[in-house]
Amino acid sequence: MSPTVTRPLTLALLAGLAALSGCANRHSIEVGTIPDDYRTRHPIVVSEAEEVLEIPIVSSEIQLPKASRDRISTFALRYLRSGSVAIRVMLPSGSANEAAARLASDDVVRALRKEGVKADRILLQPYHAAGLAGPAPIRLSFATLAAQTAPCGRWPEDLGNTHENKNYFNFGCATQQNLAAQIADPRDLLGPRGISEIDAERRTTVLEDYRAGDSTISQRTSSEIGLDF
Repeated sequence: MSPTVTRPLTLALLAGLAALSGCANRHSIEVGTIPDDYRTRHPIVVSEAEEVLEIPIVSSEIQLPKASRDRISTFALRYLRSGSVAIRVMLPSGSANEAAARLASDDVVRALRKEGVKADRILLQPYHAAGLAGPAPIRLSFATLAAQTAPCGRWPEDLGNTHENKNYFNFGCATQQNLAAQIADPRDLLGPRGISEIDAERRTTVLEDYRAGDSTISQRTSSEIGLDF
């Protein structure tokens, strides 16, 4: 092959290699826009919050009705699961129903104690309620962790501006809030739980059945019999 032919081929080969190396360098591409992802715009954040339950008290009441006691029992179970140090029971002071709330507070404490809340974890405190309209409630509260997002309903741009074919800003906010409300323990978002101990007795039973050639599956319950999956 003559030198006049070799030189153009060499230059063409070098140019091709340079072009391929430029395509392989993905970090050289800069993107200046924010990802169009509702999880980025409305992230779920774990922060400290206060769980509050208000029990309205009528001036003529001397004890709590059953519906209120049931609500307190459910609130007490949430408190125990949260691992909080104490639960506050705040009584209205200076209101027209102050005396009735003081009598009803005994039922509140009994309902809490019935669910396993220790007496030294219940803090009775007054709060100023003079001039409040309607029956001033007994407020129960405790500090805990909560998973939540920023408030929804923000519309910083015109919905008619769709030339970029992106989701509007408020898109996905309600979905994120509903997901955060369904999380039983927000600590699960911060890290995985520890591995629990194995069931050694069940493992031994399965291994013995396996060695004997027997079936190792669990017996089907009566509700599963007759169902064809």
